[in-house]
Amino acid sequence: MTHPVQPTRTLAVLLTLLVAFGPVCTDLYLASWPDMARDFGTTTAKVQMTLAAFVAGFAVMQLGYGPLSDRFGRRRTLVGGIVVYVAASLFCVVAPSIEALIVGRFVQALGACCGPVVGRAVVRDIYPREQAAKVMSYMASAMALAPLVAPTIGGWFHTWFGWRSNFILLALFGVGLLAMVWRLLEETNQHPDPTALDPGRMLANYVTLLKDRVFVGYTMTLTVIFAGVFVYLSSSSFLLIETMKLEPRHFGFAFSMASVGYIIGGFMAARLTHRVGIERMVGIGTMGCTAAGAVMAALAWTGVVAPGPLGLAALLGPLLIFFVFAAMVLPNATAGAIAPFPRMAGAASAGIGFTQMAGGAGIGWLAGLAFDGTARPMATAMAVLGLTAWALFLILVRRAAKP
Repeated sequence: MTHPVQPTRTLAVLLTLLVAFGPVCTDLYLASWPDMARDFGTTTAKVQMTLAAFVAGFAVMQLGYGPLSDRFGRRRTLVGGIVVYVAASLFCVVAPSIEALIVGRFVQALGACCGPVVGRAVVRDIYPREQAAKVMSYMASAMALAPLVAPTIGGWFHTWFGWRSNFILLALFGVGLLAMVWRLLEETNQHPDPTALDPGRMLANYVTLLKDRVFVGYTMTLTVIFAGVFVYLSSSSFLLIETMKLEPRHFGFAFSMASVGYIIGGFMAARLTHRVGIERMVGIGTMGCTAAGAVMAALAWTGVVAPGPLGLAALLGPLLIFFVFAAMVLPNATAGAIAPFPRMAGAASAGIGFTQMAGGAGIGWLAGLAFDGTARPMATAMAVLGLTAWALFLILVRRAAKP
């Protein structure tokens, strides 16, 4: 089948930037949280809700943009979503209260979610299988590399211009992507599906998925591991800046240790999965997350994690290891969940994305509410979530695989 849109490096860069929408929006402003709490005269929990609201909006629209782009086309869906994102970002710049900012972040996510969902659909439309895998790997790298860069840039902009400048930067990011989509991306969906938004058809697909034990097992496993990731996201700025006494401009370096771990783990998973298989990789990953979380919790409860180089290393070392093993779980569990449904890959992908974002963020946010100014709640939550994911894997996936 020939396609009117020819793959180019420029288009691959655009698709990679679209997939990076999520981590850029969640990580850029993390160093600003303590100052945001002071400026609004609010609590740590309320500021954390700006992230929870974004993830909730991102989760909801996981289920919407796929059918929308199938019905109305990729280009129109992207343009509409990015326009919503830019408008919401500008609202966040002038938000008069923390409650208004929470609403703005939710709407911002409703727009931003178009990037990864429609971006992956475009890859399926225009790339042959082998090249699609290569492009998808670049997209995955962007997801891991964005947290290396975004918090550092956000920390510097916060230092120079204040926390609201981060949302100006996010709006400009959206304007740039909108211009690239308008100029570079032609419509790739050559056969729009007029029934794509039929509620009955969509519901039947999701019911089929929920009846499959392996799908549910892998999805719950990766959701709980993602909850551990979200616990760190929602606690990191207060923990590293207020408790560990780091300057906002140094926050990005410490925060990026998690991304370094994820990149290392992703490289290891890519080299090992074809040798040991998806199931064993997920088992190894959940065990590793449990062990790393337990070590971090032990160091936190014994007082080793404290301000200073040694205490910071005691926190970041186990954290890096947790993310190494999380990178083994998340992509492999996703592949394991989708594999049995070649004709329902879109619905399976949307269901996984929704559950991961909504469930993982919800669990992670609740755990983040226990933050008491120390590393103990975060470390304990990550250890417990790692153990829970391991148990879910053994009960739902491993047993289902046995004859």
